[in-house]
Amino acid sequence: MSTEIRSGRVVKRRAVPRPGYRAELNWLLAVLPGFPLLLLVLRLWYLSRQDLPTMLLLVQYINPLGMLGALFVTLSWTVPAAILLVRVLGGISLVSSPGQTATSFLAVAAFRMPGWVVVIAVGIAAFTWQLRMLPLLMMLVVAILGLTAVQGEHGEPWLMRWLTLGVPVLVAIIVWIFVWPGVVASLRSGEYATAVLLLGPPLFGPVLTGPVPERWARIATHWPAVAVAFAMPFMVGVVFLRAPVLPDSAIEVETEGEPMRVVRGQLIAVDDTSTTMLEATGQVTFIPNGEVRSKTLCPQASDDPASGITVRGWPIEAPALEWIAPTRPVTEIDPRCLGRPLNRGAGGG
Repeated sequence: MSTEIRSGRVVKRRAVPRPGYRAELNWLLAVLPGFPLLLLVLRLWYLSRQDLPTMLLLVQYINPLGMLGALFVTLSWTVPAAILLVRVLGGISLVSSPGQTATSFLAVAAFRMPGWVVVIAVGIAAFTWQLRMLPLLMMLVVAILGLTAVQGEHGEPWLMRWLTLGVPVLVAIIVWIFVWPGVVASLRSGEYATAVLLLGPPLFGPVLTGPVPERWARIATHWPAVAVAFAMPFMVGVVFLRAPVLPDSAIEVETEGEPMRVVRGQLIAVDDTSTTMLEATGQVTFIPNGEVRSKTLCPQASDDPASGITVRGWPIEAPALEWIAPTRPVTEIDPRCLGRPLNRGAGGG
């Protein structure tokens, strides 16, 4: 038994996949839906400071849709990363060892991946990836373009050389011209990792547009994919565990015979009798509604960039979406968000 796969003008015949291949794929598809659920449970466990009663209280009041929204916003960058990586590594495997395509998940996925999926993934990545990662994105784009040309109908030799060599070199030069101020600033400040991220990826564009020796194809494609597959859940978990899922609030509380105080934390719920707050220490506080004098939402503190480096006025840690999407301007910090009661002479909220 054999299967026939057509790629442009090339017809490749190869053996049917091993019997356990489909079973392994079925197990993978069965496990994948449980990963987001595991992340949501771990997020509540982390938020409750590993206290089971607090976690059960959070489960009772937190809207799952809100947590899914936080999961989507926080991890939106991972979907295009996975798609583009599979397309590049699978494309290299497809053109390097065509005789093993049927037994390679990467090659089959790259062969069957529609072009519009890649285009959408590139668009999402362009808006959600940080500036320092955009040279890597451009490297992946030119690699996919070159691999698609090699895989399909071969045109004129000059056209193939242009697609597999000329375009990557031209794109690399354009990228280097754009990011050069950031490279200089990174080297001056001693942030060599940032300089490598800005300068390094375009160098590999011409290398990734063609086949590698067949005996090295599996090592060059499958092992990096396996390493990323193992590392990605941990990276995703670390990022999501720090994502906010409850509104950060500050409440003025006045108890008879005691001075006014401010309770800072995350608002869990408000019912007819009390307001439930989760403080930064993990302690759950029930405040009688009769003691609440005012409350306010505290804007999420913008993460101070670990690096002050910019590229032509664009911070290297800021994605394009932060520049395009409207934001709420914060001109003055509410004193309650700093743990201080309002000055009643200046008006209250």
